[in-house]
Amino acid sequence: MNAIPTATTKQIEVQIMGQSYLLACPSGGESALIDAVERVDTTMCRIRDAGKVKARDRIAVLASLNLAFELSQMDADRLRENTAQTGDTAIQTRLEALVRQLDNALDSDSQLR
Repeated sequence: MNAIPTATTKQIEVQIMGQSYLLACPSGGESALIDAVERVDTTMCRIRDAGKVKARDRIAVLASLNLAFELSQMDADRLRENTAQTGDTAIQTRLEALVRQLDNALDSDSQLR
């Protein structure tokens, strides 16, 4: 299946494990695509160089699983980070509300004297 470039896409030739691939790329996305190709190539070469797997398709599957796992770990880390920040913000907001209530109560108390 060949990708047909449109006005908003172009084709870029890349190398992964020494094999050429022609990829469709959205305009302005070249840098991101090159970064992704380098990451896939590095991961696949690392698996190949470990010497346990020789078949290119198996290397590709293992690389895909490794990269997907890394991505899911990054997503989980971001979620934990956001949850912690949201929790801190909620605590801060609640503390500020309590301080206001105390200030109001103390102001009311001083007016009674």
